[in-house]
Amino acid sequence: MNKKRYAVIGGGINGLAVARQLLLDFPDATVVLFEKEASVASHQSSHNSGVVHAGLYYEPGGLKARLCRRGGELIGNYCRDNAIPYDECGKVVVALQEEELPRLEAIYRKAQANGVPGVRLIGSNELREIEPNCIGLGALHSPKTAIVSYGQIAARIADEIRERGGRICLNSPVGRLLEQGGEVRVELADGEVFDTVFDQAIACAGLQSDRLAERSGDQGTPRIVPFFGQYYVIDEAFKSHVKGLIYPVPDPRFPFLGVHFTKRIDGQMTIGPNAFISFGRENYDGRSMNLADIFNFASYPGFWKFAARNLPATLRELKTVVSEASFVREAARYVPTLASVGIVPAVRGIRAQAMEANGALVDDFVIRQHGNITHIRNAPSPGATSSLAIAEYIVREVMRR
Repeated sequence: MNKKRYAVIGGGINGLAVARQLLLDFPDATVVLFEKEASVASHQSSHNSGVVHAGLYYEPGGLKARLCRRGGELIGNYCRDNAIPYDECGKVVVALQEEELPRLEAIYRKAQANGVPGVRLIGSNELREIEPNCIGLGALHSPKTAIVSYGQIAARIADEIRERGGRICLNSPVGRLLEQGGEVRVELADGEVFDTVFDQAIACAGLQSDRLAERSGDQGTPRIVPFFGQYYVIDEAFKSHVKGLIYPVPDPRFPFLGVHFTKRIDGQMTIGPNAFISFGRENYDGRSMNLADIFNFASYPGFWKFAARNLPATLRELKTVVSEASFVREAARYVPTLASVGIVPAVRGIRAQAMEANGALVDDFVIRQHGNITHIRNAPSPGATSSLAIAEYIVREVMRR
C-alpha cells in the first residue's frame, strides 16, 4: 500500500497542529509543511493574548463552541505533558450596569450549554473576594480559564513534527495549490513547483487564507479584512492589582469585545486590545502601510457596508487608538485604582477576520474542502485555543468525507 502524502500550508499554530495530527494518525505518511517566514509562529500565533478560552460566548452546537472546549482540554494536557508553563488563573466577566445583567445571564446559559467547567454567576461581594480591586454589580466567574504562550507551544509542536519524521520547509511562501487527476502540486510564490506530488493539502494560511484559497480554485469570499489590536503592559508596581483576567460584558452594539485586563504567562499584566482597521495584513509595528492590502479591503463592498453599520464602534475604538489615556480610562472603569497607571506598548496583534460581501463578520470557524484541498477560511479567536481540536476535526472528519 502506498504511503499517503500530505502538504500543509502555514506554520502558525493551526498548520503545525494539523501536521502533527497527520503524523499521529498516519505515522508512515509523508508530511511536508510550508512556511513563508524564517521561523514558525511568526504571525497571529505569537501576537495574541495567550488566553486558553473556556468557551463562554460561543453559540452552542457551532464549531467554535465544540472545538474551543475540546481544544482547551488538549492544550492543557499538551502543556503538562511537555513541561510548558500553564496558569489556570481564572476569569471574571463583569457587569457594571443593570442593563448588562441580562446579557451576563445569557452568557452563563451559553457556557452551561457548552459544558464549561465550574462557571457560575457571582455577586459584587464574591467578585471582590476573587478580584479585590474590581468593581461591578455582578460577574460570571470562569475558574478554569488559563493563560499560556502559544509561541512556546508552537515551537514544541514544530520539534515534535520533525521528531516524528515530518518536514518543515521554512522561507517557502506558497503561491497556489494545483489539483489535477486527484493529486495536488504545490507551486511556490516564485513559480517553482515543489518536487513531491501530494494526495491531499491543507491550507492554514491565516491572514492570507482568502488569497491562497482563491488562487487555488476556491471561491473568493469570505474575504479577510485585517483589524489590529494593541496591548499595553501596565507598570510592574501595579500588576498585583489584578489577579487574573477581567473582561467586560459584550455589548451587542459593537462587533468587538472592548478593552480588558489579561495576565500574561510571564507574570506581567496587560490591558487591551482595541480593534481598528489595519493598514496592512502583517503591519505589526503600526508604522507602515501596505497599499495592496489597503486596496483589497477598500475595494470590497462588504467593508463599506460593515463600516456604515458600525460607526459608533469605530469612534469608540478610535479614541483608544489615538489616546493612551483613553485606553487606560476604559480599563479603569473596572479597576479604579489603576486610573492613572503607567503603560508601555506590548504586543500588537492582527485579527484575520473573515467578512462576507454583505458586510457581516463571519462568526464561526469556516473550514471548507475543495476537491483534495482543505482550506481554513476563518479561525479568529478562539483559534489558538482550538488549534489541536481543529486539527483533529480536519484530519478525522473533513478529510474523510
